[in-house]
Amino acid sequence: MIRNFKLEQGRTVEVLDDSASPIMLVVDPTDAEKSLLIHEHQIDEHNLSSAVDSDSLPRIELDFNHLAVIFRHPRAYQAKDNFVFKPNSVGLFLYKEKLIVIAPGDMPIFEGRSYSKLQNLQAVFLCILSNCISHFYSHLDVINEIANELETKIVKSMENKNLLQMFAIEKSLVYYVNAISANGRVIERLKTNAKNAQTDGLTPEMLEYVDDLAIENAQCLEQAHVFANVFTGMMDVRASIVNNNLNVLMKRLTVINVVFMPLNVLAGIGGMSEYSMMTQGIPWPIAYSMFTIGLTIIGWITFIILKNIEKRATF
Repeated sequence: MIRNFKLEQGRTVEVLDDSASPIMLVVDPTDAEKSLLIHEHQIDEHNLSSAVDSDSLPRIELDFNHLAVIFRHPRAYQAKDNFVFKPNSVGLFLYKEKLIVIAPGDMPIFEGRSYSKLQNLQAVFLCILSNCISHFYSHLDVINEIANELETKIVKSMENKNLLQMFAIEKSLVYYVNAISANGRVIERLKTNAKNAQTDGLTPEMLEYVDDLAIENAQCLEQAHVFANVFTGMMDVRASIVNNNLNVLMKRLTVINVVFMPLNVLAGIGGMSEYSMMTQGIPWPIAYSMFTIGLTIIGWITFIILKNIEKRATF
């Protein structure tokens, strides 16, 4: 799907006339739209394929009439992803008088307060890059919140479900670290190509904005590294917690089994006719009440003995 925009009072406004629109947004292009981009706008077929490929590496290329940038951004999370967060690709093709953005359908483009006070196409171009970095920040915060919730469940868990979800998040952080790091290399190369003739260059203010992008991306990368290192270092601890919870459950079941083992033997004897014969002179309600009380006392004494043994083993 192709949508067209223009700059009006510092904001992007959608228009219907594609001939008068300097900004073209192509969302999940069809084969016909890909042919249009290749033949009419002279976009390299390899760059176009990279823009729609979620696994393509970020890069910047200087073509004869435009600047091509493949950048990474977080893919919108869905329930079917099962706690796996993966990055996606967006393609930016900056000409002297036109900007073509090739993006997946789940990526918010030209939405939010950041797309305001835009003077020219170069500013729109840089604003999209900034939003990609901000999107990574927000996803890292979400990942951290999910991890905190899973940790509270793992403390009481005796199954591997939550632990496997933590492994999925750890793998997602590896994807994010690679994507953010590659984005940083693109930004560094963008600084060296900032004054090319194809895009009329970037103003000194925009060059400062590129420097800010480099700093922001480096901070985002550092935060992703911190989360990834914490997750990696704590995975063995979390697995040990799950195993320990299972061991505690088995210990409690063993205590219950040991407590009731002698009671089962005595109850089996008491259920035979021999007990009635031994208590012929005593009314059966009283006899069996005494028998029940005796079983309770024996069970309690057995439990106390087991607790003392446990305390001695602890020390």
